[in-house]
Amino acid sequence: GHTQEVCGLKWNDEGSTLASGGNENLLCLWDASMSRRGTNNGSGGYNNNANFDSSNIGPRLALTQHKAAVKALAWCPFHRGLLASGGGTADRTIKFWNTNSGAVLNSIDTGSQVCSLLWSKHQREICSSHGFSENQLILWKYPTMTKIQEFKGHTARVLHMDQSPDGGCVVSAAADETLRFWDVFGSPPSERKGNNLAMMGNFCGSPMIR
Repeated sequence: GHTQEVCGLKWNDEGSTLASGGNENLLCLWDASMSRRGTNNGSGGYNNNANFDSSNIGPRLALTQHKAAVKALAWCPFHRGLLASGGGTADRTIKFWNTNSGAVLNSIDTGSQVCSLLWSKHQREICSSHGFSENQLILWKYPTMTKIQEFKGHTARVLHMDQSPDGGCVVSAAADETLRFWDVFGSPPSERKGNNLAMMGNFCGSPMIR
């Protein structure tokens, strides 16, 4: 497993695999079934018995291709077993993984550290957030990884992203102590004529919250 700080964690939708990224540039994939070996005491609690040896638990795959800390992790919502990961300043890449085999499917040099990743819920697109020097968000078309648009405004690295329940608006949190709301993915096709997105649309029009 990891030998330095763990800086990224993400479960897949099925809850069967946990991806973790570390400061030692390692990306690990853990099977949920491994963690249950020491937790089956009949009441859902931890089974702390003499027969349980935590040293026997390790990642199913330990992937070493990144050249800097792996903080950004995102499981693809439309392709089971596909994981995107982003590397830090000395790496700058977004890598796409077949998590069954551990094979790298693609690797894109973004030009700056990758702090977070977010898949669209409705389109084959992925958004990345970055640090020095632009501190921007970038929207990419998948799988070609053609750059669709850049979103600039933060003055320090963009540490986190999340999307609204309808999947259209993205909120970013940065080291400049602001939250910014962006209309990145657009509203889902089936709801573009509805009125239930009015409130979230107002948030996306806000420049920032400090």
